[in-house]
Amino acid sequence: MQEQPEKKRFEFFNQEPEKNLKTIEAMAKEFEAILGKCDSQKATEDLFSDYLGKKGILNQAFQTVTQFHAETKALLGAKLNFEKQRLTDLLKSKQQSLQQELLDQELKKDWFDITLDGPFSKKGAIHPVTHIQYLLVDIFQGLGFEIMDGSEIETDYYNFEALNFPKHHPARDAQDTFYLENNLLLRTQTSNIQIRAMEKYPPPFQIAGPGKVFRAERIDAGHSSVFHQFEGMMVGKNISIAHMIFCLHSAMNGIFQRKVETRIRPGYFPFVEPGLELDIRCLICQGKGCNACKQVGWLELLGCGLTHPRVLELGGIDPEIYSGFAFGMGMDRMAMLKFGIHDIRLLATGNLNFAKQFIGLAG
Repeated sequence: MQEQPEKKRFEFFNQEPEKNLKTIEAMAKEFEAILGKCDSQKATEDLFSDYLGKKGILNQAFQTVTQFHAETKALLGAKLNFEKQRLTDLLKSKQQSLQQELLDQELKKDWFDITLDGPFSKKGAIHPVTHIQYLLVDIFQGLGFEIMDGSEIETDYYNFEALNFPKHHPARDAQDTFYLENNLLLRTQTSNIQIRAMEKYPPPFQIAGPGKVFRAERIDAGHSSVFHQFEGMMVGKNISIAHMIFCLHSAMNGIFQRKVETRIRPGYFPFVEPGLELDIRCLICQGKGCNACKQVGWLELLGCGLTHPRVLELGGIDPEIYSGFAFGMGMDRMAMLKFGIHDIRLLATGNLNFAKQFIGLAG
């Protein structure tokens, strides 16, 4: 502890106003001198008690000036109030500075570099499907799409009926799923995001959303009962297939970072009319035929088309005024094509030897 300056005794009795003002200024200077030598919180607390506390010098001065006539009392009272506030601020600043110094000392004592590799450190990587998801989110955000999320446990209405899959419709057979209690099920597609978007936003809007989906399918090299989709939808006036093709081709070029050969052919989906499918020349076998493409050289990459008027109506949108397009793609299949993975089951094995191949993938 540094030696503190000796405290003076300040008298306000029988003095002219100018002398009393100088006395207040002298008292403030003494406070500042002592504050400058405080090197602990205890010292600042003592200083507060001596000058700013209930029994401190400033409060005693306030009691003294009440004996003067009104004009002098107002002059001295204003000066005392000013100095009290200023000295209080100086004291708080000093206390914060001392607290920060103490914290810095503790940090220096306990500091260690968390970025250094330990003797047993292991590098990780994001999953290939997650990598595809990040790419798609960046691409479609760049195209002006808002990214949305949806529930994996869904009602029959949002998973089927609102997408123009009436009860007992034969198209439901192709999307058999896992049913829960209370008319709930595990969603078979991320298209439930579309319905909730139509309920939430007035047109025009464009949304996209990734998510996990579930189907009671036989598992093989190209199919799984649990996989990942990326869904997109645009609704507005005069939206056409040309808008859809532009967005999808932009996505393909962005994902594979090269020009890929695609084809669009008719396909049936209850929620789009006309319904289309976009295929891509198999990048694993270069079109020669393999297990992933079932020996045909082409991989069905995604379903798409113009949003069915009935779906727009169920979403509260007038199909006479607005039109739209929608698409849904499998991110697992995208990962297989991009990284040359021959079997979709490898993506879910948790095999470290398989996973180590993707160390270094950027998020």
